[in-house]
Amino acid sequence: MEYKFTANNFDAEVLQASTPVLVDFYADWCNPCRMMGPVVAKMAAEFEGRIKVGKCNIDDNMELARNYQVSSIPAFVIFKNGKPAANYVGSMSAAELRQKLEDALA
Repeated sequence: MEYKFTANNFDAEVLQASTPVLVDFYADWCNPCRMMGPVVAKMAAEFEGRIKVGKCNIDDNMELARNYQVSSIPAFVIFKNGKPAANYVGSMSAAELRQKLEDALA
C-alpha cells in the first residue's frame, strides 16, 4: 500500500513508524516525479509490511519539504527511528530503488 504523507499525519506515520519509511517528495507538475510514480507504487507493494512507502506533495506541504532540505525533486528520504537515514535525488530505475530499500533493511 502506498501512503500519502501530509503535514497532518507526518509525525504519526513517518516519525513514529516502527519500520523504516520511504518518503517520495514530489510535485504533480514534475515530469521525473511522474515517471517515478509507478516505480514507487511497485516498491510499496513489494516491501509492504517491511518498509512503509509513500508520497509527500511538496506544493501542499512546503514546510515539510523545507524541514528536510528538499531542493530538487523527486527527492527520496528514508527514515529510520524517526530520523532521516538516507537521501536520494532524481529518478532511478526500479532495481536501484529496490537496492536502496534493501540497504535500509540491513
